[in-house]
Amino acid sequence: MLPPLPRPAQLRPPKTGGQSYPFPRLHFFMVGFAPLTSRGSQQYRALTIPELTQQMWDAKNMMCAADPRHGRYLTASAMFRGKMSTKEVDEQMINVQNKNSSYFVEWIPNNVKSSVCDIPPTGLAMSSTFMGNSTSIQEMFRRVSEQFTVMFRRKAFLHWYTGEGMDEMEFTEAESNMNDLVSEYQQYQEAVAAEDEEEYDEEVMEN
Repeated sequence: MLPPLPRPAQLRPPKTGGQSYPFPRLHFFMVGFAPLTSRGSQQYRALTIPELTQQMWDAKNMMCAADPRHGRYLTASAMFRGKMSTKEVDEQMINVQNKNSSYFVEWIPNNVKSSVCDIPPTGLAMSSTFMGNSTSIQEMFRRVSEQFTVMFRRKAFLHWYTGEGMDEMEFTEAESNMNDLVSEYQQYQEAVAAEDEEEYDEEVMEN
């Protein structure tokens, strides 16, 4: 077998996977894309980097049934494509963080990464893809857990799974794991840097 041909540097995605989830269990991302406009209306809109950045962070552009304004970002990554200034991109990303600092945890510094590929996507002059690790995604897990509890209480559809060899305890364990995940997201959403420093100081004094 022949190895695949290396892709040009401009098309290689940035290595943001491991940097995007600071805790092993919190690896569920909210993804967004901009611009989300019909092809027929593109010619009437002059797309700029500030507008692209604003759309990318907008809750309406998130491809997830959760509102990021109801939580805080642990990490985020933005990948821009098209002919644009990297300096302007960096400035816009910094502006977003400064204006919306309450939506970012303060105990993870430099938790927003950005990259620019100068090759635009087909049919667009420029675009941006967003990937965020936000505690607000717990809304989706809460909703799934509530719906699951209602059906599991009545054992709806359960026979399809037990008939294939699954045990009811597996469903109970899965529900418990999901509730633990929601609690962990909430824990880090409410955490502040001062509390962590105090806990660290207490541990040092005890040792």
